[in-house]
Amino acid sequence: MREIILQSKLTCPHCEHQQLETMPEDACLFYYECPNCKKLLRPKSGDCCVFCSYGSVKCPSIQARQDYFCNTEVLKGDQKCGDI
Repeated sequence: MREIILQSKLTCPHCEHQQLETMPEDACLFYYECPNCKKLLRPKSGDCCVFCSYGSVKCPSIQARQDYFCNTEVLKGDQKCGDI
């Protein structure tokens, strides 16, 4: 079983403030208030949550899909998609 990354750095599209947050493992976060400018962030169209739209790491449910790892730099060395 692959390790799910739970820390993601959210970047506010309004003020560019960055905040490291822990993602919930069992739910998508639809709303997030920027601690700097207080604007309410919502997912971009087609994304399931604010982490998928504004985070440095996609949410746990997306990470759990094998194709996510195959399309990111998570693979190391000579690993292939079927190796994970």
